[in-house]
Amino acid sequence: MHESSLKRMEWFADNHLKNRKEQKVLDVGSFNVNGCYREIFLSRGHMYTGLDMEAGPNVDIIPRKIYEWDEILDDTYDVVITGQAIEHIEFFWITIAEIVRITKKDGLICVIAPCGFGEHRYPVDCWRFFTDGMVALARYYNLKLIHAHTNSAPSIYDIEWFSEDCSDTMMIAQKTYKGKTKIVDLSNYKCIPEKHRRINNGFTSYIDYKEIIKAKSANQFDVKKKSEKSRNNNIKTKIIKLLKKLRRKIKDK
Repeated sequence: MHESSLKRMEWFADNHLKNRKEQKVLDVGSFNVNGCYREIFLSRGHMYTGLDMEAGPNVDIIPRKIYEWDEILDDTYDVVITGQAIEHIEFFWITIAEIVRITKKDGLICVIAPCGFGEHRYPVDCWRFFTDGMVALARYYNLKLIHAHTNSAPSIYDIEWFSEDCSDTMMIAQKTYKGKTKIVDLSNYKCIPEKHRRINNGFTSYIDYKEIIKAKSANQFDVKKKSEKSRNNNIKTKIIKLLKKLRRKIKDK
């Protein structure tokens, strides 16, 4: 689990669960390979359960069927999260449908998945995601989209969130209905592109971050040049004064 993914999940817990006490949280794809989200939620007073397809560290539930979780009833969890997992799931849209089904009405769903990264099969590596892909998932399952971004951060100072080639996309959505997963009415559907600035909570994108850093560096360079020029002018002025002084002394002799 890379640092930027942990940062995103911490931000979700701190900003979207701060007024939700003792939430039942299910982590889909929880197998602890090199880090997991468990402590983020336990340390904030929530109840955490990990689900994965095979036994291992940080796994509490192993469904009998990969795409049909008969062991879990509809509307069971207050919060369902998944991070660095759906890119490894062949039919991820079916997994998302199960996630929606087991989430309670008004419950939250948080998905973090890569838009960058080279191929890393575990055991397969099938997909990459961007903001519009997350918007599409929320629309398809009739979820209320709360937040989505790609390779962005709360501010330019949160540099651990950014990456040139190992970046993530994140979505937070709310299930506004009870029971089985509802699919959008495609007979009347029309694609209307979402305004990213409306759904990214004022986050700074990596492109904007690079431009800001570039501008700051250029400004610092200009300031440095002006400082050096000013220093050189001061030295030049002092030399001229010394030469004039020497000439006067020579003249007096």
